[in-house]
Amino acid sequence: MKKGSLAANLKLTLPPSDEVSISKFLTKSGTFMDGDLLVNREGVRIVSHREVEVPPPIQPSDNQMNLADLYVIKVIGKGNGGVVQLVQHKWTGQFFALKVIQMNIEESIRTLIARELKINQSSQCPYIVVCYQSFYDNGTISIILEYMDGGSLADLLKKVKTIPEPYLASICKQVLRGLLYLHHEKHIIHRDFKPSNLLINHQGEIKITDFGVSAIKASTSEQANTFVGTLQLYVERIVGGNYSYKSDIWSLGLVLLECATGQFPYLPPDQAKLWDSFFELMSAIVEQPPPCAPSDQFSQEFCSFISACVQKDPKDRSSAQDLLTHPFINMYDDLNIDLASYFSEAGSPLATF
Repeated sequence: MKKGSLAANLKLTLPPSDEVSISKFLTKSGTFMDGDLLVNREGVRIVSHREVEVPPPIQPSDNQMNLADLYVIKVIGKGNGGVVQLVQHKWTGQFFALKVIQMNIEESIRTLIARELKINQSSQCPYIVVCYQSFYDNGTISIILEYMDGGSLADLLKKVKTIPEPYLASICKQVLRGLLYLHHEKHIIHRDFKPSNLLINHQGEIKITDFGVSAIKASTSEQANTFVGTLQLYVERIVGGNYSYKSDIWSLGLVLLECATGQFPYLPPDQAKLWDSFFELMSAIVEQPPPCAPSDQFSQEFCSFISACVQKDPKDRSSAQDLLTHPFINMYDDLNIDLASYFSEAGSPLATF
């Protein structure tokens, strides 16, 4: 690629200045507030506009978990200014994942944390990782989450390298139900959809997690135009256009291709090396044809499903609701796919203490 051609082809957009200052944070007397979100050592709640001025105290319920009742076993993840710990409840023996975030971080990151807390507070779906409770105390946010003992889909791929089609169909069915809930019931664009944000357990479940960069929209037709997220880049984001729920569908296609083939769909010209720059990768996404599943290695149904996900024009992509009726999703149902056995046999570095 010629130097200088990137600027001509890509219109990179950064978050507008008010994106990171939209929320005014208040941290005093053991309370963290962001708009109508209130968190303290007793828990989290959404307050009314009138309560924002003089917020009432949060009263803990009799069955609410307390941080003092959790025993830390080990650190199982890091990121976004904090760590994720495997913890065990002292009285019941149940395991949880505890995300601990020091809030002496820049305001833009605090905005992402507040957004995640709001989404966690309102989401109830069997295909979304459960958030049990959140606390703020002594400058630290602590979030008690469901522990998915199989780790992430990224961890699984390190062990198995590729995932056979029948298992991918079963995995995809659960993920699509989670996306359908986010998109059509909660009006949320995940915006960071990748293998490490899809968690599995030994019961054969796969659930979506990590909403730190998700966008909450007013309706399913509303769009966003900020440039955030990771390598799961959508064409519409790179060129500075609007993106919507169909952007998560693009990422779903890339995730499935990576699971099926064992490699990220966009490879540099010299496949023995990494991309020379982040900008060359973005340019390749814009200039190259959309990726596809090799027709000599995969079924016609799988190839068609991938194509429905990775159309460059979002208008041409299928929705989560449409994809749930695609022939690929149910073509292996008669095989009685057992994801619990598959995940267990693959083993997990996080499931052993």
